[in-house]
Amino acid sequence: MEVHAEREGKILITRAEGRVDGTNAREFEEALHAAIGEDDRLLIMDLQNLSYISSAGLRAFLMIAKKLQGRGGKLVVCSLTDTINEVFEISGFSRIIPTHASRSEAVAKHGG
Repeated sequence: MEVHAEREGKILITRAEGRVDGTNAREFEEALHAAIGEDDRLLIMDLQNLSYISSAGLRAFLMIAKKLQGRGGKLVVCSLTDTINEVFEISGFSRIIPTHASRSEAVAKHGG
């Protein structure tokens, strides 16, 4: 599992790669917490290269979403593979966390 962070204007964009499961979900969550600055209100997570997510990984997403919501911000995910999208759909996370087909779509919808 790897997390890469970059900025596009005032938007924090992270890319998650590999697997997020019980063995590394805490590291994943800590890496995201470390990437989020005090002024960040929008985090777009590009999941194009995420190959697997467990319930522990979903919990990490929920904790990050709550952190951002607590400061008036938002977590958005994009570029989900079919497998990851299915997990988000079945778990109900797609009703909690906005999902978009592409990074450009997520930026256009939420970055303005």
